[in-house]
Amino acid sequence: MLKTEKKEFWFVVGSQSLYGEEALKEVEKHALDMTEQLNQSGKLAYPIHFKSLATSADEITKIMKEVNFHDKAAGIITWMHTFSPAKMWITGTKLLQKPLLHLATQYNQEVPWSTIDMDFMNLNQSAHGDREYGFINARLKKNNKTVVGYWKNDDTQKEINDWMNVAIGYDYSTQLKVARFGDNMRHVAVTEGDKVEAQIQFGWTVDYYGIGDLVAVMNEVTEEEINQTYQDYQNQYDFELGNNDPEYFEEHVKEQAKIEIGLRRFLENGGYTAFTTNFEDLHGMKQLPGLAVQRLNAEGYGFAGEGDWKTAALDRLMKVMANNIQTGFMEDYTYDLSTGKERIIGSHMLEVDPTLSASKPKVVVQPLGIGNKDDPARLVFNGAGGEGIVVSMLDLGTNYRLIVNAISAVEPENETPHLPVAKVIWEPKPNFKDGVKSWIESGGGHHTVLSLSLTVEQISDWAKMVDLETIVIQ
Repeated sequence: MLKTEKKEFWFVVGSQSLYGEEALKEVEKHALDMTEQLNQSGKLAYPIHFKSLATSADEITKIMKEVNFHDKAAGIITWMHTFSPAKMWITGTKLLQKPLLHLATQYNQEVPWSTIDMDFMNLNQSAHGDREYGFINARLKKNNKTVVGYWKNDDTQKEINDWMNVAIGYDYSTQLKVARFGDNMRHVAVTEGDKVEAQIQFGWTVDYYGIGDLVAVMNEVTEEEINQTYQDYQNQYDFELGNNDPEYFEEHVKEQAKIEIGLRRFLENGGYTAFTTNFEDLHGMKQLPGLAVQRLNAEGYGFAGEGDWKTAALDRLMKVMANNIQTGFMEDYTYDLSTGKERIIGSHMLEVDPTLSASKPKVVVQPLGIGNKDDPARLVFNGAGGEGIVVSMLDLGTNYRLIVNAISAVEPENETPHLPVAKVIWEPKPNFKDGVKSWIESGGGHHTVLSLSLTVEQISDWAKMVDLETIVIQ
């Protein structure tokens, strides 16, 4: 499994010196207790570090400058414990280059009705402070996240954690490198895009390599390495020989092992965590990568076929946000237009991500019917069911656009014994007709990233962080 760096989030609490030293000590005590309990809750994937009680413009500006260049910090969570005059936040917030979450909460859950007095009221002014702070973020067009609710509640902590995972993706995005083996598929429009603009806006580095560069690395793979990987296949998957001679089957599966080892070595050497292939660019290869790609998908590598580097990068990014759980490259393939059960059947020639599998995959060797190469080995399985999203990115020439469709995936009801590829079936929301129509009219591509782990809100949060036009269909 590909690893991402462990990060933390800074917790900054807003107040002002007007309340006096004794009150501010109480505010800091509350903040420290919240930090400790949130970290001990087990609900947050990343730790919170209490950074400061901020009561002046100079202090806030210093914090924002520091967090920008602190590699371990992935973002800032602010809490307006009391009334923090928002002019103090202007300079620092303008300088902030990392994700910002405004936690609108209060230390005490309930009002002590029988004892409440002005001392309590003055010391518990989040409702007052939230409005002042919210205004300045809106005025600065900060695109920050706001989470509202009592900080001990499960739903509030889940919202914080969901945002943290998105912020980690944002942080990781500037390190994301895509290797393109071959160019985009000839004559296809939607997979094209401005790679310079993608690096400016999203931080992605996209590099081209001729297929011969990969083949050279593959040719250095030893028989011992191939045999060990083949043994791994036998231990993890069922083998379905079909009508193949056993020796023929083994030979073709081992060719995928060779591709897998070469691919992984090439990507590791270059620091790449996403890649593309193209069945029109296979010079020097015996098979189109299938099983090899799926194995790397399972480890967390982003991928897209036909040279679609935008989707490959998006795949890796969403895998980071989802901790590589039920998230992978997908393609709209065919419709089931049965009345009342209209659905989309998603698949690809070979490379359906096994993190989406509902059952133990099986290895098969079958003709591909495209690319004019030997029969490739691939993993075949049925996709899992559940609520999720499909996401597509397109370049309109003037700007990038993200399209997000909420879906309900369903496990297949029928066997497909003659279909030698994995498949995922889903119902687009709000319904098949309106969902598909909206997708097409918005320019949505046939390549997507499907996730049964991430939500519309999380992807929308990331899009806000990078100022990306987003169309949501739900």
